[in-house]
Amino acid sequence: MKGKKIIVGITGSIAAYKSAYLIRLLIKQGAEVQVLITAAGKEFITPVTLSALSGKPVLSEFFRDESGMWNSHVELGLWGDAMVIAPASANTMAKMANGICDNYLLTAYLSCRCPVFVAPAMDFDMYLHPATQRNIATLRSFGNYVIEPGEGELASGLQGKGRMEEPEKIVAVLNNFFATREDLSKKKILITAGPTYEKIDPVRFIGNYSSGKMGYALAEECAGRGAEVTLVSGPVTLKAGHPRIKIVPVESAQEMYEASTNLFKEMNIAILCAAVADFTPGQVASSKIKRKKEDMILHLKPTRDIAASLGGLKKENQRLIGFALETDDEELNAISKMERKNLDFIVLNSLRNPGAGFRSDTNQITIIDKSGKKTDFPLKSKQEAAKDIVDYLVQYEISRPENDKNF
Repeated sequence: MKGKKIIVGITGSIAAYKSAYLIRLLIKQGAEVQVLITAAGKEFITPVTLSALSGKPVLSEFFRDESGMWNSHVELGLWGDAMVIAPASANTMAKMANGICDNYLLTAYLSCRCPVFVAPAMDFDMYLHPATQRNIATLRSFGNYVIEPGEGELASGLQGKGRMEEPEKIVAVLNNFFATREDLSKKKILITAGPTYEKIDPVRFIGNYSSGKMGYALAEECAGRGAEVTLVSGPVTLKAGHPRIKIVPVESAQEMYEASTNLFKEMNIAILCAAVADFTPGQVASSKIKRKKEDMILHLKPTRDIAASLGGLKKENQRLIGFALETDDEELNAISKMERKNLDFIVLNSLRNPGAGFRSDTNQITIIDKSGKKTDFPLKSKQEAAKDIVDYLVQYEISRPENDKNF
């Protein structure tokens, strides 16, 4: 935590008193803390107290005084290494989930480029309300980290879930987060993402429903942990935000094959997340095919197998991870694919699982490695699933009997 710049946001909740302890713990561990507070938050704890603990003026308003000087939420959003909103009231989370920025804290949240941690605090009926649960799910889908509240006696006198997590545990979450930020330092990682488009004529193509969200989440996670990432991306509407991500745009399966095989020799790791077409038209019409009364027969030929090709090229000090999206005999098909293509492990998605698969903001994965070990994960945001996959990759390498030092 030493030297980290932490933005602490405080909203209107009786749990605001815990924020004083949180700030004190962060300062003791060497962090620099900037406190933001809403008008409702000031009803529970004073800015004077928070300023004394943080050593900085507490920010609440856009303008500092009558001189017209203002507190730039843009500069603050670039300053922080992490933002922690603790306590996060139901009202504030609802606004965050819907892009409402009617106070300084919310405007800073929308400007933040750093990871955001949210520690909810409210009565358990409010916490369990479908609207609150939907808002929490939305915040997770944005890539925010939600620190689950604890259970126990609440300010209302009732018992249940809704207590803001203790400051010591919030700091432990942050410490763990920053501890993993450089575990892929100096690693070169190739990631494929998105669909491929196989042209039929100048205006039509064969494609699939892949949005690229899982691959881009993996790229952001790997780059955030120190890796130099080359993202070979099919046609998507997404943008990569991290400066350590280099985009190589492609359209067809052949273009993705050529880019991947050319780049792989320079890589430590390749994660093949793209939904590559298995077949492509044997001939592409040079002009738009016109409608006719008779049936149209489209002759298809197999595309080149990227995973199998890289598996054949793979050296002892390289790791190769694949994905399998299955509808039937999921595990058997995934294991077969892993063995045939010389993968170190494979990430299995099943379209039988609601909320998993193409276009969704969430994913439910199972990881199977070549030793036969199987690890199931619950439904999570694709950002959280990406973290699980990268965590697994790091631990997989550490636990390998030979533990190749050249990795």
